[in-house]
Amino acid sequence: MKKKMVSMMLCAAMTAAMVAGCGNREETPAEAPAAEAGEETPAAEDGEEAPAEADAEESEAPAEGTLVMATNAYFEPYEYYEGDQIVGIDAEMAAAVAEKLGMELQIEDMEFDSIIPAINSGKADIGVAGMTVTEDRLVNVNFSDPYTTATQVIIVQEGSEIAGNDDLAGKTIGVQLGTTGDIFAEDVEGATIERYNKGMDAVQALANGIIDAVIIDNEPAKQFVSKAEGLKILDEEFVTEEYAIAIAKDNEELLEKVNTALEELTADGTIQSIIDKYITAE
Repeated sequence: MKKKMVSMMLCAAMTAAMVAGCGNREETPAEAPAAEAGEETPAAEDGEEAPAEADAEESEAPAEGTLVMATNAYFEPYEYYEGDQIVGIDAEMAAAVAEKLGMELQIEDMEFDSIIPAINSGKADIGVAGMTVTEDRLVNVNFSDPYTTATQVIIVQEGSEIAGNDDLAGKTIGVQLGTTGDIFAEDVEGATIERYNKGMDAVQALANGIIDAVIIDNEPAKQFVSKAEGLKILDEEFVTEEYAIAIAKDNEELLEKVNTALEELTADGTIQSIIDKYITAE
C-alpha cells in the first residue's frame, strides 16, 4: 500500500513479473559512451582539468517539452516492466496527461522512497507510483486530484492464524519501504515491521516463513499471490485510499495543468478505459 506514504513480479524467486508499487533492483547509472578505437580523450589545457563527460551527461537537463515521471516500476498493474519498457495504469495515465499538455513522457524508475526527493530536486516533474495523499507527504509536495481508488489488503500464508486486521497485533509484518503499508503498519499494536525496497521482496519473505503477513495494495497483491503457492489474501480490507500525482510545492502552474488534464481524461472516459485494460472484473 502506498500512505506515509501496477510486467514482471516476484523477480527470479517468484517468476518473472513484478510490484508495490512494487528481489532488489538497483538502478544502473548512465555510463558515458566508450571512446572509439583510435580516439583519445581531449587533453586538458595547462592549468585546466579535463572535462568530465560522464558527469556532464548525468547532469544534462531533460529536453524541453519533456514531462519526467518518477516511479517505482514493481507495482503491477500500476507500473511494471514489459521487456525493457515500463507499462501499466500509471504509465498510460501519465502519458495521456503529458499528451494533453503537449509534452512527451519520460519515465524514471527508482526506489519508492526516492520519488519525492527527486521531485523536490528537480530531477522529476511528477511522481506517479500508486501514491496516496498523506499529511506527511503534503508537507513536502502537492498532490493532484485523485485519479483512482485503491484498497490495501493483508497477505498471509494459507493456514495462518491471522484471519483479520485485529490478528496482526504482535506479529511481524512486511511492507514496502515508504509506502502507505509502511505507514499504517506502524499503528498495529506490538507489531514488528520489516521494510523491503520492493513489495515482491516482502511477499517472498512471507512465502519463506520469515514474516507473518504483508500489507500492500490489492491489485499488486493479486498478482503476487497468483504467482506464489501457499499464500492468500484476507477478505477483510485493511484500508481504502486514493492515488494522486505528486508535484513540487513551487510548481503551482503544473499542478493546475495536470488537474485540468485529469478532469478532461476522466470526463471522456480515458482514465477508466486504462484502468479497465489492466484490471478486469473477476
